[in-house]
Amino acid sequence: MTTPILELRDIHVRFATLDGAVEAVRGVSFSIRRGETVAVVGESGSGKSQIMMGVMGLLAQNGRITGTADFHGMNLIGLPRRALNRIRGERIAMIFQEPMTSLDPLFPIGAQLIEPLCHHQGLSRKAAHARAIELLQLVQIPEPERRMAAYPHELSGGQRQRVMIAMAISNNPELLIADEPTTALDVTIQAEILTLLRDLQERLGMAILFITHDLHVVRRIADRVVVMRRGEKVEEGPVETVFASPQNAYTRALIDAEPEGRKPPVAPDAPVVLEVRDAAVTFGRRRRLFRPAEPGFRAVNGLSLTLRRGETIGIVGESGSGKSTLARAILRLLPATGTISLHGRAIEDLAPRALLPLRRDMQVVMQDPFGSLSPRMTAGQIVAEGLLVHHPAMSAAERDRAAAEALAECQFDPALRNRYPHEFSGGQRQRIAIARALVLKPSIIVLDEPTSALDRQVQKQIVDLLRRLQTEHGLSYLFISHDLAVVRALSDRIMVLKSGELVEAGPCAEVIGAPKQDYTRRLVQAALLG
Repeated sequence: MTTPILELRDIHVRFATLDGAVEAVRGVSFSIRRGETVAVVGESGSGKSQIMMGVMGLLAQNGRITGTADFHGMNLIGLPRRALNRIRGERIAMIFQEPMTSLDPLFPIGAQLIEPLCHHQGLSRKAAHARAIELLQLVQIPEPERRMAAYPHELSGGQRQRVMIAMAISNNPELLIADEPTTALDVTIQAEILTLLRDLQERLGMAILFITHDLHVVRRIADRVVVMRRGEKVEEGPVETVFASPQNAYTRALIDAEPEGRKPPVAPDAPVVLEVRDAAVTFGRRRRLFRPAEPGFRAVNGLSLTLRRGETIGIVGESGSGKSTLARAILRLLPATGTISLHGRAIEDLAPRALLPLRRDMQVVMQDPFGSLSPRMTAGQIVAEGLLVHHPAMSAAERDRAAAEALAECQFDPALRNRYPHEFSGGQRQRIAIARALVLKPSIIVLDEPTSALDRQVQKQIVDLLRRLQTEHGLSYLFISHDLAVVRALSDRIMVLKSGELVEAGPCAEVIGAPKQDYTRRLVQAALLG
């Protein structure tokens, strides 16, 4: 048996909070060998991500790690930052869970790919540019030469994650730590990325530490699995053994977890709350002096929808299909053509000042909760922030009380509202984001991949929560996702998009149960629903 390249022994991670010390990881030990893939799984808040954040020296300021992380005989814990920097990015690379917070918004992705190639490999900028294009091709980014000039906000969530994977593999590391690397990817691209990582692993002899909540991914890629719950390791063993005969009841619950139930149908006479006609969004169109304008990239092309009170429309498609771009156009966060009517009132041409009072009625829960929550505000302050804008007459005590009530409705303990976002798990952060939208009592909530970063058990809880809130408040949802299992559990109707255009639309059961288009059929088959 080969010597482990990384061996973790008795790892503890603690956070100092206003409510006292919180122990996120409690005495966890495991190892990984060259060429091996070890998956660490568990629900949100189990501590699986905090282990490696601590080992890599990336904990928040109030976090502290103890124990031993033996990398080729060198303890990474307590290593001086200069020495650790020589290891990070070259010998050990990491793919983070939320790419929008990892990519610099001020630089094109090409520049961000070129910099580590020049720094770690000593390549010239010309050679690094060519290698960067090759890496984008490897991770299935379309039109890689043109995308080199794109900024992170111009890419879809899945495309941003693929850029992060390209950056991580650029220096041929010995160990790749992949923290939810396929979270933001649709099911068809996910399979390609997993195949790519496996091929790279075989070619380079690279070890992969895979942190995920997706047990389908674990079964497909891992050799061994470590199951965590509440900061402790509850089970470890070969993947085949653990899946076939789990020894712990929690492991069995993870394996069996899947969003269940169906949404009750909307009343046929329910009033229309939102109507969109011929929406179109174009990026990169530039006017040039004495030369024809560049045509730009059409991200959304002539899409229409009608949303009724209490109804959920699921918008699905591969990464880059235009799902999130359509939502941002509807919310007037992107320039677009077409008509948008909110409760019968046209809003597409309203000035920002006239639009502001209407924003209370149309809220959004973003794909990346960590990136959309201010790190300098507590959970209670984040939820109450919108009340400062839309209800300025409320006192501080009234705002705090409303925030606590909204958090409680989202099954989040209001007593924790004085903590900061980095102190919570992904599932807890998403509940804060939902409470922030709910506190303003909107009629429409745009849910942009709200469960994509969550494990299946927490996904079930969030789906149940969203269904309950919809029933109690008469909410209408635009539910954007690439996860058809979750879409099926929550939606009345489905729109299938590809390259900014509508491929298929209809009642949820019909589109998933009997798809008419080959593209829809491939999505359903890749999601193991058909």
